[in-house]
Amino acid sequence: MEVAFFIFGAVVGSFLNVCIYRLPEERSLVSPSSRCRHCGRPIRFYDNIPILSYLILRGRCRDCKERISPRYPLVEALAALAALVLLRRYGSPLPALVAFVFVCALIVVTFIDLDHQIIPHAVTLTGIPLFTAAAVLVMGLSPLEALTGLFSGIAVLYLIALYYESITGNEGMGGGDVNLLGMMGGFLGWKALLVILPVAALTGAAVGVVLMLVKGKDLKYAVPFGPFLSLGAAVHILLGHRLLPLLFGGP
Repeated sequence: MEVAFFIFGAVVGSFLNVCIYRLPEERSLVSPSSRCRHCGRPIRFYDNIPILSYLILRGRCRDCKERISPRYPLVEALAALAALVLLRRYGSPLPALVAFVFVCALIVVTFIDLDHQIIPHAVTLTGIPLFTAAAVLVMGLSPLEALTGLFSGIAVLYLIALYYESITGNEGMGGGDVNLLGMMGGFLGWKALLVILPVAALTGAAVGVVLMLVKGKDLKYAVPFGPFLSLGAAVHILLGHRLLPLLFGGP
């Protein structure tokens, strides 16, 4: 089962690469087939095996010999590892699969936000109803907890964004971040926000300070927040069942 989940995750990771590069350009995810970004030649099926093809080709296109971005095998390996870890975390295929789809959405959001500083509505506005329903039907959240998490996530980040803009005169977070936290709250419940937000704020601030020092920017330097929210959600999925009892008591 674990080997199957790992292979499945790697295959899905290959598709996530397509999403990462095509969603911001609003291109079809299914057509045309994958091609070299340098020479435009279609990628042969035996050169499109997740992770392995990159290693066999030594990171270069078979036709033009240009370098292939290491991001491709990185995303594939990340998705494969996520599938395996989630199976071990939940112990049952169905909730592990649902959680894996959620994490895949976070992977796509993370890399698109890093590249373009946007979070596609195609991911969040589709994910909000789907993941909220899945939280109730599969993951065991009550409808009240899921809906409270959804609206709390939207409201909290929206108010933070308004406050930041009022004191700085600059937009701190866009609607994509707000929708993303709403999606997280709907799937993970409102208590998860108590893990997600501190982790995102602390790691985001730390990385932001480092980047400002390295690049010589001021406090207005924009750092994408989606990756840090995604990190916070991942921490909650893996450790929330241990961290939340420290806040609320209980076993």
